[in-house]
Amino acid sequence: MSVRRLDPVQPKNFEFTRQNLSWAKGQLKKYPDDKQASAIIPLLWKAQEQHDGWLPEPAIRRIADMLDMPYIRALEVATFYTMFNLSPVGEFFVQLCGTTPCMLCGSGDLIDVCKRVIGSENTVTEDGKLSWKEVECLGACVNAPMAQINMDYFEDLTPEKFEQILADLRAGKTVKPGPQNGRHASEPLGGLTSLTDPALYNGKGRSSKAAAKPKRASAAAKAKAAIAASTGKQAAPKLMKAPRKGGADRLTMISGVGPKIEGILHTLGIFHFDQVASWKRAEVAWVDDQLKFKGRIDRENWIKQAKALAKGGEAEYIKVFGKKPR
Repeated sequence: MSVRRLDPVQPKNFEFTRQNLSWAKGQLKKYPDDKQASAIIPLLWKAQEQHDGWLPEPAIRRIADMLDMPYIRALEVATFYTMFNLSPVGEFFVQLCGTTPCMLCGSGDLIDVCKRVIGSENTVTEDGKLSWKEVECLGACVNAPMAQINMDYFEDLTPEKFEQILADLRAGKTVKPGPQNGRHASEPLGGLTSLTDPALYNGKGRSSKAAAKPKRASAAAKAKAAIAASTGKQAAPKLMKAPRKGGADRLTMISGVGPKIEGILHTLGIFHFDQVASWKRAEVAWVDDQLKFKGRIDRENWIKQAKALAKGGEAEYIKVFGKKPR
């Protein structure tokens, strides 16, 4: 890693604006009193944002005072992370990705544009408009080559398009971020190859009746269909058309069963702890397949939990597990 030093020309002092100071105090409230040093990165970032995109030394000291930490600790953070610019940058700061995917797709040509249009890396043009530096992966590899300019991504760049963007920014014109070759987001360059049926997107895929909450009668039919489709390694457990007269057990007391899963279990015809407690391996496999949460039943030990709850409710659960159910 290259040595990162503070700029030799520094302002005399730094103070957050009233709005940013209020924001910073709000960040401090997220941490315990003895852990507020953890807020240093967002505070440094806000200071950089306020100070024209670079972080001056007085701002680092000011934030260290706010967090009651030694100056050297704050300096260590500021000089370690390359997200912090320690020298002035242009009004439009270009971070050009040079990681392997972008390199293979032509980032070298974009670097040549930067050198020709802006100058050497980490220098600012005379008009103060542009500066650039090469960075590592910015996470838009599918859209390589790309660059981040201030807060916006510009993707699928060609040298010609990139140079035009820089010229437009310099001239005060509006530029459109995102892919520059006409594609939407990160869709395939050759067009969509799956999920191409227009009916998937016209809002007519489900009728109002289909969208309604399934009735228990249809749940039983659904369960029978699932049984018919199950393999020899699966077998549907004992299912019910409706809960017993006392009402359904609160299945969410089983760790790993949230409201959504409880609703699915009800739809299948599972309402009571003793139903879950009686499951065998083939039945667990069947329920696993219906829930589409493979392994959760075993991982959370639903059966053991259900046995305790079926036997003696919360008291038995505490006796077995040493804690209250959810």
